[in-house]
Amino acid sequence: MKTLYDASRYVEFKDSREASANVGFSGEIQGISAGCQYKEDQPIQVVMDVLFEMGKGPQAQGTAKTYHYWVAVTDRNREVIAKQSFDLPVSFPAGQDRVYVTEHLKNVVIPRGTATTSGANFEILVGFDVTPEMAEFNRQGKRFRLNAGAATTVAAEGASQPR
Repeated sequence: MKTLYDASRYVEFKDSREASANVGFSGEIQGISAGCQYKEDQPIQVVMDVLFEMGKGPQAQGTAKTYHYWVAVTDRNREVIAKQSFDLPVSFPAGQDRVYVTEHLKNVVIPRGTATTSGANFEILVGFDVTPEMAEFNRQGKRFRLNAGAATTVAAEGASQPR
């Protein structure tokens, strides 16, 4: 289980201008934990917890946002076998610009042909629905971090970019 790098973060910019003052809503997948269950030649049943950190920037309109994300099962590094999309409504309490949300997914299924087909033949990827511009922002390793009270853009060095 892993996050697809290009879709691991969601950052809205007012007027498509990359600046901390132009950030609307944002989100980042912080972690994934999962457990699998094998039964004879049945599909593999997976239960997952996905931890999201959501943000509300200076250009965010309102106190709530419905984020959209997906979970895909792939034939390891080859093709998507199944993909499901989810809505994640988030409300920001008064005075808070960050919230953490854990999504508990119970019905992720990995199909397999026989009882000897290993789960190692498959991957589960998680990501936000992002625009091509957001994907490129992520691909370049850009991000906004608070630094002594001022937000700045910092490019991550050596960031892995699984595809």
